[in-house]
Amino acid sequence: MSLWLLNHLGTFTLTVVVVGGTVILAVAGSVTVRRRCPAVVEGEHNDMVGVTLGMFGAIYGIILAFVIVTLWTQMEATQTIIASEATDAALIARDAAAFPPPVHDRVSTAISGYVHAVVEDQWPRMRAGQPSYGATEVHLRAAFEVLQTYEPKTEREQIFYQEAVTHLNDIAAQRRARLTMAEQQLPPLLQVLAFGGALVLIPLTFLYGIRSVVIQLLFVASVAVLIGFSLLLVLVLDRPFAGELSVSPAPYRQGALSQYWTS
Repeated sequence: MSLWLLNHLGTFTLTVVVVGGTVILAVAGSVTVRRRCPAVVEGEHNDMVGVTLGMFGAIYGIILAFVIVTLWTQMEATQTIIASEATDAALIARDAAAFPPPVHDRVSTAISGYVHAVVEDQWPRMRAGQPSYGATEVHLRAAFEVLQTYEPKTEREQIFYQEAVTHLNDIAAQRRARLTMAEQQLPPLLQVLAFGGALVLIPLTFLYGIRSVVIQLLFVASVAVLIGFSLLLVLVLDRPFAGELSVSPAPYRQGALSQYWTS
């Protein structure tokens, strides 16, 4: 469900749906409680409700802060992995220039195929939450085969050969990490705490009696807006490859790798 929302709705629309929907439901619930339970308006139980709201609000705030910080850290880690993978691919492309033309051409072909497979095949799959190793496996194996069968003849070739092998091994590790990140999502228990907590905290605000309808609704709506935006952050950050604010494949098109994208 979250993937569908992120991939089919823009950021503004998603904000309206999540935040606006939370506010509308909260206001409607508050109005309903005021009409059906007029005694609540008198505020006879405000002391108890206030303490409960404060306690639940503090606990829920800590949980949301932990979840958002964790997801933001995961997003940054994903961006670092992608940048590192693209950088290693670019370095291999540069290192291969020191090899004889036939070897250089084979390495370049493998790297070109790899970056195209990442952007054109794997990226849409990762956006859909269904990453696959197959798209890049053939090109990665081809690059390994070239380096495994090549014997550097000069000291200069030996130096660049060692660098290329190191970068290729790093690409293999970063590819696995990237695909793992595409499959990860917030654990079910934390999802229940984040979204279920809102279902507990917002209705509690209905029970805090205020005689003025306007002030009551402003109070409920302000709490709903804060919770709505927090849940929006959780929704957006939970899937680093989906939505308008997702991680970009631009690093695979830049620098030394741009040569593989020219017509």
